[in-house]
Amino acid sequence: MSKHFDVLETRTSVERESALAIRLPQQIAHAKANTAYFAESLKAVDATAITSTAALAALPVVRKSDLIELQKQLRPFGGLAAAHWGRLGRVFSSPGPIYEPEGRSADYWRTARALYAAGFRAGDLVHNSFSYHMTPGAWILEAGAQALGCTVFPAGVGQTEQQVAAMADLQPNGYVGTPSFLRILLEKADELGIKLPSLTKALVSGEAFLPPVRDALLARGIAGYQAYATAELGVIAYETEARQGLVIDEGVIVEIVRPGTGDPVAEGEVGEVVVTTFNADYPLIRFGTGDLSAFLPGISPCGRTNVRIKGWMGRADQTTKVKGMFVHPEQIAAVVKRHPGIARARLVVTNPDSSDVMTLRCEALASSELAAVIGETLRDVTKLRGVVELVAAGSLPNDGKVIADERKYD
Repeated sequence: MSKHFDVLETRTSVERESALAIRLPQQIAHAKANTAYFAESLKAVDATAITSTAALAALPVVRKSDLIELQKQLRPFGGLAAAHWGRLGRVFSSPGPIYEPEGRSADYWRTARALYAAGFRAGDLVHNSFSYHMTPGAWILEAGAQALGCTVFPAGVGQTEQQVAAMADLQPNGYVGTPSFLRILLEKADELGIKLPSLTKALVSGEAFLPPVRDALLARGIAGYQAYATAELGVIAYETEARQGLVIDEGVIVEIVRPGTGDPVAEGEVGEVVVTTFNADYPLIRFGTGDLSAFLPGISPCGRTNVRIKGWMGRADQTTKVKGMFVHPEQIAAVVKRHPGIARARLVVTNPDSSDVMTLRCEALASSELAAVIGETLRDVTKLRGVVELVAAGSLPNDGKVIADERKYD
């Protein structure tokens, strides 16, 4: 059995660049011809001249943070999609709201490759604990698992006792979901005195996969690997057995640029992850994810020859990801607007014990009742639980920040 998913993973740099020189101008021409957004933003661009990442760097960046406004101006996808109802299989909604299309092709999100690198194989039973409600996370992993020949149990989130009972009965080989929820399930199994010996592999995403969490899983006999993906792009990069950064997926081009610009930074320098995809239905060209990372030198010891990134290193803008869900400054503004008693607010995200915690600090008169009501609004708007702290007027820093990500990743 091959240790690699296909021959694309071990191409030489010359082979990969030759393929890119053919595919990239075709994709740019396709985007110009079939989407309103790129027809306008790239109207002066000669697609046949864009045959390398160096040439690609001259094109404008469209950022994830722009999508909310773009989609208001031109529904439903801001003029970025080349396919619409009928040709699309599903449409999803992420917080913002931001709407994302899913085409009908097999393994649309290109997840099978990442699953294969994590040890998943045809015949495995996969316990999927990503949400099946509105957001695409569960479907992203399910499509790849089924393309690989796995069977999927659609567990979703919550109902931990029922999930543990199903795991005990069905004996899944693998888990996909966030690492924090896997820890919750394992702790619930311990509390119930239930053993889960069949579970030996996991592909996690949606939040940072910290070394203490990885090591705790290994101590239980579970080899966990991480994938970096977004709702717009699918899998961008994935971890391999070498555990030295994340290898870029073969279906995308990744650049690291200086935040707020489209200018590539030097190898090793931290910048914003900008991705160009070869997806025909949603042909995003230089899509700024808002995530920070950096390229690693050389190639992976696992034998895969594509470039690698260090992994997710925070956000280039104030939008951040908490427990697999994006939280936007606009959402915090919406919370404040509902409560006239709040003068200013600042959402602080931390990760004590390797688990994300949101604390909304509000300049308002102290009141346990008000704090509780604000907490309910925060959950309603972001779909996440958070702690609310009422602080004195003028005590929050006057630095323009609405969201402060203070998580530690060392």
